[in-house]
Amino acid sequence: MKNNDKNKAYKKDGGRKDSYRPRETRRDFDESENSCEAIYGRNAVLELLKTDRDIDKIFILTGEREGSVKLIESRARERAIPVINAPKEKLDRISNGGVHQGVAAFVSEVQYADVDDIFAVAEERGQAPFIVIADGIEDPHNLGALIRCADAAGAHGIIIPKRRNVAVTATVVKSSAGASGHVKIARVSNIAMTIDALKKRGVWVYGAEAGGEDVYNTDMTGAAAFVFGSEGNGISRLVTDKCDCIVSIPMYGQVNSLNVSCASAVVLCEAARQRKAKQ
Repeated sequence: MKNNDKNKAYKKDGGRKDSYRPRETRRDFDESENSCEAIYGRNAVLELLKTDRDIDKIFILTGEREGSVKLIESRARERAIPVINAPKEKLDRISNGGVHQGVAAFVSEVQYADVDDIFAVAEERGQAPFIVIADGIEDPHNLGALIRCADAAGAHGIIIPKRRNVAVTATVVKSSAGASGHVKIARVSNIAMTIDALKKRGVWVYGAEAGGEDVYNTDMTGAAAFVFGSEGNGISRLVTDKCDCIVSIPMYGQVNSLNVSCASAVVLCEAARQRKAKQ
């Protein structure tokens, strides 16, 4: 179910790339799209790191690694907060011309949930956990569509990684058509480790990829999590290896793939149909 097209999450040949461009040359998501507050200045960011606020990312002036800046970087990495090299022009833009001292941070205005909160929703509804996992989705429109599909299918929550995945930005919220306000969204440091934790709690993990079992002939009625990969690379190799089962959508026409938003709609609605039929 993968395709070379930028917005295609699945390629028929199953090929994938596990390497990434260096942090400074990778596409960083436009801060104007983030539903985040900018905090800048060394002391301000250091104080911010002492709080429990959810910090989306920290920008540090390229080459600046002395004194308090080095301390900021160290503390950020301890909390698994992405640290990104940035030119002075970008920091000037983030701070709107203010005195940033080579450091700026984005603090999320979105209230992320914990994975335990997702299980709590399932328990409240008296249902087996139904979870969606995004693995490296970089297009905010695709993430928004995935959240919308998750809500429509009755999923109890969605899990996204802190790195190499778009955060819940204003564009994501808009693309979800309001669903982001109804679905618990947990943001974790490591998807692979989170999958291990889910499996220990009895959750069966399905990866949506090419070359798997026919999704229409696969039992998906128990406690389940469904993994959908990035637009260009699909599910990472490590995460694929963690999945209990790989499911694929049979294609009957000339087009041999669906993009991640369309594929998630098919897989999640089929899972929802099976779950409903078993009740």
